[in-house]
Parts: sequence; structure tokens; C-alpha cells
Amino acid sequence: MSLSDTTPPDVAAQHSASRGQLWTEFLALFIGVPVLMAVFFEFIQANRLLFAAVWALAGVAAFLLWRTPGWSFRKLLAGPVLSEWRLVLAFSLLTGVTCTAFVFAINPDLFLIFPRFRPELWIFVIIAYPLLSAWPQEVIYRSLFFERYSSLFPGHWALIIANGAVFGFGHLFYMNWITISMTAVGGAVMGWAYLRHRSMPLAWLLHAIAGNVVFTMGLGQFFYSGAVN
Repeated sequence: MSLSDTTPPDVAAQHSASRGQLWTEFLALFIGVPVLMAVFFEFIQANRLLFAAVWALAGVAAFLLWRTPGWSFRKLLAGPVLSEWRLVLAFSLLTGVTCTAFVFAINPDLFLIFPRFRPELWIFVIIAYPLLSAWPQEVIYRSLFFERYSSLFPGHWALIIANGAVFGFGHLFYMNWITISMTAVGGAVMGWAYLRHRSMPLAWLLHAIAGNVVFTMGLGQFFYSGAVN
């Protein structure tokens, strides 16, 4: 699974937008918006606007993708998934082990606390999270990031590191180093997976697995906006 197998980041170089315009868009979306969400999070949380904000940003991302030459909405469903079962399995196992280790290091009583004490709500989250949260985030942080802004970074590794960094920064409003660091590392892995085949479904599946493992193993309090003080 080497980077030599991935598609070169050449899509962004094709569009007519100037480099300055692309940087303006990039900084506004991936730096400015997370800062604003962190500053006004009390208001967002009080009015239960987090999902609305995420989906609104996904709408902006879809609009910008639509304006990107060479891109079509069919690409949101294109790319292999089943052929990457080894990657999916390895990612699932590594995520499970990492989350379990974190739980036992922080508070062993949290292990499997969600499915043990709230099984009905846990099942709802397992079903809803991939659709309501993971999917719009992938539109923003994988499809838009790589298809429109690839030309801003010098090569695959710079792209992957930047993608992980902005994904972690996008969770700034949690104000928790565990959340930000875990999402940064996870985002880099998802970005690498996306670049292998330009596969949105593959990146989305990894994101869904990561989120569901986090909630299942006992780290949900670090990724649940209602727990933010």
C-alpha cells in the first residue's frame, strides 16, 4: 500500500481559480470556520446547531466541488471498498486497540459503558453516526480538500499531513487534546486511504468505523458535543 499506487494530486491544478483565491477559500473553511465554531460554541450548543453547521459546510463544499473542473457528483460514490478489505480490517483492529488502551489508561470503568448501560441509544448512534456526521465531514475534509486544494501542497505526504492537521483542528471546539490528536491522526489515515484510489466511500467507511469504535469502547464523552463545557 505505497503512495506510488495513488492518483497524483493534479485535479486542483486544472481549475481557473487563482492560487490566491484557493488559499483564501482554504483558510476560511479549514481555519476560520473552526475558530468561529470554538468561539461561539456555547451558542451553537445551546441552540443545537452543530449538525446544521456541519451540513451547511458540506453544502458549501458541494458547491465548491461543483465549480471545480473535472469533478462530478458521481465521484462521491466512486472508488473501491471491498478490494481494500485488508486496509479496513487493519484500521478497525488498530483503532479498537488504541481506543481500548486509552480507556484503560484514563478510566477503566468507561470500557464499553455505552453499550452496557444505554444499548438502545448505542444502537441508534451506531446507525446514525455514519450518515449524519461522518458523511458530511468526508465531503468537506476529503473530497473538497483533495479535489480542490491539492495544488496548494507540494506532494502526497504534505497533503496527507495537512489533511490530518486541518481535520484535527476542525474539532477545536471540543477543547480536548485527546479529541484533537486522535482526529488528526485518524484524518491523516483517511486522507491517505482517499488518495489511494480517490475513493470517497472508502474514506467514509474508515471514518464511520473509527467513530463507532470510539463510542463503543468508552471514549464517547470526548467526541460528544454535549459533554463540552
